[in-house]
Amino acid sequence: MTILDSVDNEAASGAATASAIALDDRHVAHNYSPLPVVAASAEGAWITDVAGRRYLDCLAAYSAVNFGHRNPEIVATAHAQLDRLTLVSRAFHSDRLGPFARALAEMCGKDMVLPMNSGAEAVESGIKVARKWGTDVKHVPAGQSNIVVARNNFHGRTTTIISFSDDETARRGFGPYTPGFRAVPFGDAAALADAIDENTVAVLIEPIQGEAGIVVPPDDFLPRVREICTQRNVLMIADEIQSGLARTGRTFACDHWGVIPDVYLLGKALGGGVVPLSAVVADRDVLGVLHPGEHGSTFGGNPLAAAIGSTVVAMLQRGEFQARSAELGAHLHERLRKLIGHGVLAVRGLGLWAGVDIDPALGTGKQLSMGLAERGVLVKDTHGSTLRFAPPLVVTAEEIDWAVDRFADTLSQARP
Repeated sequence: MTILDSVDNEAASGAATASAIALDDRHVAHNYSPLPVVAASAEGAWITDVAGRRYLDCLAAYSAVNFGHRNPEIVATAHAQLDRLTLVSRAFHSDRLGPFARALAEMCGKDMVLPMNSGAEAVESGIKVARKWGTDVKHVPAGQSNIVVARNNFHGRTTTIISFSDDETARRGFGPYTPGFRAVPFGDAAALADAIDENTVAVLIEPIQGEAGIVVPPDDFLPRVREICTQRNVLMIADEIQSGLARTGRTFACDHWGVIPDVYLLGKALGGGVVPLSAVVADRDVLGVLHPGEHGSTFGGNPLAAAIGSTVVAMLQRGEFQARSAELGAHLHERLRKLIGHGVLAVRGLGLWAGVDIDPALGTGKQLSMGLAERGVLVKDTHGSTLRFAPPLVVTAEEIDWAVDRFADTLSQARP
């Protein structure tokens, strides 16, 4: 290949990327600000763009791709189910939903599953269930229930959820807001206890706050929350949509503290990176408050998603992904901590999930993300100067070293 051919190929690749981005800008609502990378294919921990350039994916679609892009076991299940049945709605039974619900409930140590699609739907459904439980079981006067949440939470961006969010970007202009929520500092068990009254039906909390920058609570926090909820007859709802399903080195993040919530909210990785699939999982005395017509979803629990969800549960029951996350996560954190004082201010997280605070003098998190993308590593910024590293759990130690070396180089080049 001549130099001229190389220049021509590079120009064509740049044109393909620019054309794809321009089409998005013209026809897709601007509710995201993505990096200028146009994915065309992916496998394992790697994404290839329309120009043929490969990137190590260190975001994993916010944990939705925990098992790697196009995981062969999951894809095989999807192909087989596509040839049989994809959707009948809940107007009829399917042969896939019951086995999936049984397997997921058993893995969670619970009785029942309410299948939904997106993570936000699971949170909204959990809120409805908690309020109905409060009315029917705790006998809170109709319309008087409240739910305690944590500040700096991220549970989604629907109108109810943004009503108790601190994210002004997600809130501003979308009022009026839904009442019935009380926010307390994350990690402050005393403040949480003080916020509970006779009409409190639930505490809704992320065991580890993801969007806030992978914030891990004090070791006594979740056990105290569990104790307070039991004493005050309040449901403990754990939003494990990002933190669950092996991301932190355990099946659930709550497992690190030996805590079992009353309700698990699950999503993202539950669909294997192939389909949207979420769930509310709880015992019969909680989910049993729902009756026909009170809640539903056309696609919730569809046969395709249920088949894939069953495979995901079977994979998790083997324990290999939890072990990989724990072992490789320790390696990731060790490598990242060595950068403290060299452009990094702090590193937080558990398993293959790390929040890295960048010295603001080096630029914004978005600028550092752009620099990493130019070097073939994909991460995402949050809260201005924090980067999140969450590669698929199939990543290797060598790939982690490769990514951190390029992160170090990005920091070095950005240094004033």
